[in-house]
Formats: sequence, structure tokens, C-alpha cells
Amino acid sequence: MSTTPSLPDTFNRLAWSNLAAQSAEQIALAAAPIVAVLTFGVAEGQTGLLQTALTLPFVLFAIPAGLLADRISRRSLMAGAEALRAGALAAIVLLLALGALNLPLLALLGFAAVCGTVVYSVAAPALVPSLVSSDLLPAANARIELARTIAFASGPALGGALVGWWGASPAFSFAAALSAIAVVLLSGIYEPPRAPTPRRHPLQEIREGAAFVFHHKLLRPVFITQFIFNTGWFLQIAVFVPYAVRHLDLTAAGVGTVLTMYGVGMVIGALFATRVMTRIAFGTVVGLGPVTGFVASVVMALTVLIPSPWLAGLSFFLLGVGPILWVISTTTLRQSVTPPRLLGRVSAINIMSYGARPLGSAVGATVGGFWSAEACLYLAAAVFGAQALVILLSPAMALDRQPEMVEDAVPVRC
Repeated sequence: MSTTPSLPDTFNRLAWSNLAAQSAEQIALAAAPIVAVLTFGVAEGQTGLLQTALTLPFVLFAIPAGLLADRISRRSLMAGAEALRAGALAAIVLLLALGALNLPLLALLGFAAVCGTVVYSVAAPALVPSLVSSDLLPAANARIELARTIAFASGPALGGALVGWWGASPAFSFAAALSAIAVVLLSGIYEPPRAPTPRRHPLQEIREGAAFVFHHKLLRPVFITQFIFNTGWFLQIAVFVPYAVRHLDLTAAGVGTVLTMYGVGMVIGALFATRVMTRIAFGTVVGLGPVTGFVASVVMALTVLIPSPWLAGLSFFLLGVGPILWVISTTTLRQSVTPPRLLGRVSAINIMSYGARPLGSAVGATVGGFWSAEACLYLAAAVFGAQALVILLSPAMALDRQPEMVEDAVPVRC
């Protein structure tokens, strides 16, 4: 007998739109730097500036997106964001056809497309609790993460293949079509009306969301753990490729195979997440991701002494399978303990933890440059150990089951 619960049709439309939106994002993100190099002949420094333009919206617009998600219809906000992305990608196709696309325009339109990604990523977790019952939240979040994982694993390869086989225009056209499909699917979702809340100055509302996260006994350690995890993850990623070539004697294909194990782990973790969460105490599942991340970092550090590609592949597999359980369980936790009127802002603050990624990359570049990649791997293991310790000592570990859904309360005056 299947243990997978049946999710309502209105949520399934959201899940399919999420798959289309995430796939559009990954295809476009893969195609943009390839087009920049092959069409415009740009060098590494310019591609770095392009990548900056494609990641900057997460820092600039996550909080404003969360504020909007708590003020207006989340479904409409997501549909508008996808329409923005579809329009930006269609503009790239048009400029390519006219021979008028250049690197600044590609960066500008890519920036606009990623703004759509940010809004969608913030609003979707806030919308899910209004579409499914509390007991279905883990299954719903697992479905959302499975779609994101499939897009993450296949999108870059598909984007590169489309550019290689048929050129830039088909790649961006396909991504734009996927975004348009996401808009159509979102338009058919019924979002229950929310109780109106008094409008205050945006800074007051932002402070309210931040205060809720950083004063909450469960959400504060989750945020800290996630921030430290992202630091350690990008510290390791920053040096892995040159380390793998030099120390593990891997070819380019070998490096790609090892990195693929991360996506394999994510898919397997997402597929089995619902079953795991029905058989193990909720707090234990929350702790699995950080602990698995620490074990994975130790396995990677062992490759310094035992230079085995198999160990490196195992490390990336564990980094995929464990943390995806973390994302699903902590998203469920966040949705359960956060009043509905705050979900957008709390979701946005969670995304702000991604700001640790450039920090980790910078630390990796510094330590790797002054000392060695091996030193970075040892440091990454220590950082992963710290994030595991934070969550293991937190009250979240004592949760036997998913907390009861909270209701809206009187807004806190900030």
C-alpha cells in the first residue's frame, strides 16, 4: 500500500508550476554564461560580473518580496513574477533575432528574470499552507523540493545542450515558454482570502518579521544553522574543482560525475522524505541534515589522506540526501509556527541566509590562496561541525512531531 498521501488538485497545479518555473530558471542560468562566452567572447572577469548580476536580486529583493507576499495575493504575486521572467527571456530572444543583444543587455534582462525567481521563491512557501491541511505539509514541501531538485539536476545540462545543438534563441525560447506555462497554471489556483491587516511603514513590518525569526526559540537556531551550513558548503565548493584535478587526478568528466552525485542525493532524499518524516521523530529529521552535512565534510576531508574519487562522490551524495531532508522539515516547521500574515517576511529572511554563500566562497579563495585547498577542506569540516552543534543543542531536537499550526495574532508594535 502506498504511503504517499493524496494532495489536492489546487496544490498539484502549484507543484507543476513550480517545476516549470524552476526549470526555466536553471535553463536560462546555464545558457546565459555560455552565450556570453561563445557569442560575445567575454573573459572570466566579465562572466564573473554577469554571474553577480544574476545573483544580486536575492540580496536586494528578498525582503521587499516578503513584504509584498504578506500584503497582496501570493498567487497573483507569483504569477506576475513569472510573467516578468517570461517577458525578460522573450526580450533576449527578440534581441538575438535582431542582432542587438550585447553583454550589458544580457546582464540587465537576466537580472530582471532572476527578480522573478526571487519573488516566486519567497511567495511559494507562504502560499502552500493555505492550499493543504497541516498534516499534508511535509508531503507538499517534499513535492515542491522534488520539482526544484529535478530542475536543478537537469536544467543546466538541458540549457547547455540546447545552446550547443540549436543555439541561444531556442534555449531562451524554451525557458520563456516554461515560464508562460507556470503563469497559466498559477492562474487556475484558488487562494483562500486572508484577513486584512493594518498597513504600517514598511520598515516596521520588516522589523516585525525579523524580530519574529530571531526571537523564536525554534526558528533562530534554524536560521543560524542554515547560515553556517551555506558558509561551509561554498567554502568547500570554492576549491573542489582544482583540488579534484590536482589531488584526485580527476578529468573534467570525472569531476562532473562526482558533482552529479549531489543531485542524485537530492532526488533520493526528496523521494523518501515523506516516508522518513512519518517514521522518525520530527526533531530527529530536522537534525539529520546538519549531521549528515558534517559527516559528508569529514568524508571529503578524508580524501586528503585517502585520495579516492569514490569518497568524494559519497561526500557529495550525503550533501544532497541529508540537507534536502533539512529543507523539507524546516520549511514545514517554519510554516507551522509562523502566523499566516508573517509567512512572506519569514520566508524572505530565510532566503537571506543565502548571503553566506559569497562569504564562504571568499573564505575559500583566501584560505586556498594563502595556504592550500586541503586546509580549506579541514576548515569546512570544522564549520560543518559548528552548524551541527548549533542544531543539536537547540529545542528543535526535542520535537516529537510537527508543531500545531498557529493562527494570526495581533501585530507586534515595533
